[in-house]
Amino acid sequence: MTVRREDTKEESLIMKPIGPLMIEHRLIERMIKLVRDGAEAMEKTGAADITSVYTAIDFIKTYADRCHHGKEENILFSDLNNRQLSAEHKRILNELLEEHTRARSLTRSLEEAAGRYERGDKSAAREIASFMLKLSDFYPAHIAKEDKNFFLPCMDYFEEKEQAKMLEEFWEFDRMLIHEKYRKVVEHMEKQ
Repeated sequence: MTVRREDTKEESLIMKPIGPLMIEHRLIERMIKLVRDGAEAMEKTGAADITSVYTAIDFIKTYADRCHHGKEENILFSDLNNRQLSAEHKRILNELLEEHTRARSLTRSLEEAAGRYERGDKSAAREIASFMLKLSDFYPAHIAKEDKNFFLPCMDYFEEKEQAKMLEEFWEFDRMLIHEKYRKVVEHMEKQ
């Protein structure tokens, strides 16, 4: 059996901390396509499929932001901040952090518009569609910046042992995530 060069490259990326992050990007891209499709349908009909909107919001908040951006910010970016980054990598790191903040803001605005729509303000469908389109424009560019300009060169700042440790931290982060999410659900319900 002949191993293609790209297979070897892909396999070597999986063994680095950026591998799981890039795999997560592929799932985020799939959801973002659905978000765009939903927004375009909403623009045509003027009505929101509120269940799909809330599903997208949950995915973005839980998977794209808390799980994915959480690993980036709390582990990879945090570790990079302890390194002497090149000016270019420091600039990109700061841009990525600002972009994460922008994505959170867009998602909050989408959630607020969905709440108004659900409470009977059908004119909020235009806002929902607008925020969904903004998110579907945002994520592909953000992902491309990380995948093509940042992740791979940043691995050069870490030795193999450090990368292996970071990968373990990623798995532990993911393992604890569901417990964190549902502890917050119970705490929220207890307050009501």
